[in-house]
Amino acid sequence: MFALNPARPITASLRVLAALLGYPDARLRGFLPEMRELLHTERAVSASRLAELDTLIDALQRAEPLQLEADYVELFDRGRATSLHLFEHVHGDSRERGPAMIDLGQTYAGAGLILSEGELPDYLPAVLEFVSTQPPREARAFLGEMAHIFNAIFGALQQRSSAYASVLGALLELAGERAQPVAASADEPLDESWAEPVVFDGCSSKGQARPGQAQPIKIVRSTEVSR
Repeated sequence: MFALNPARPITASLRVLAALLGYPDARLRGFLPEMRELLHTERAVSASRLAELDTLIDALQRAEPLQLEADYVELFDRGRATSLHLFEHVHGDSRERGPAMIDLGQTYAGAGLILSEGELPDYLPAVLEFVSTQPPREARAFLGEMAHIFNAIFGALQQRSSAYASVLGALLELAGERAQPVAASADEPLDESWAEPVVFDGCSSKGQARPGQAQPIKIVRSTEVSR
């Protein structure tokens, strides 16, 4: 079994995983060989997971570009179950989503990170870029707070026999969590008891990846919003 070292660097792997979840345009595809090399050099995930990621990279390299891009849109933009916007899984269309977006955007700004034009703060690749700026232990704890969402997306991707499931599996592995597919409800966000996870705001321990343990990273709603 892969032995997790909490202090092992994971910055490069997080950035590669973030990129792999991005829209597979020509620019991204041009960096695929470098991404593979970074993953194998850092070796932050197990050999079996690396092999799965290699399979994904191979598929992205071989695919016909227009079909690849169309398949990406169909997979990630046509339903909530595989959405890469994390608050879709937590808040759905509720009014809580707006303030949560503002909180997260302010956290990025405080870390000196600026989102690309039109990019929402809860977009998973953007979240991973932020997490990659944190020390390894804090980054792993942050990922652990999102494990429930990762498992839900992981399960949805597995149901679609998508090689992208390997990316979510790698994120769970980096968090020290087991990849366990979670079935999403068709009528409401994934889990009402998880509507306010600590990583995005203060709440009870229900739905946390490690309830009852210290949570070193919190994004807490501000009392005032300045723009």
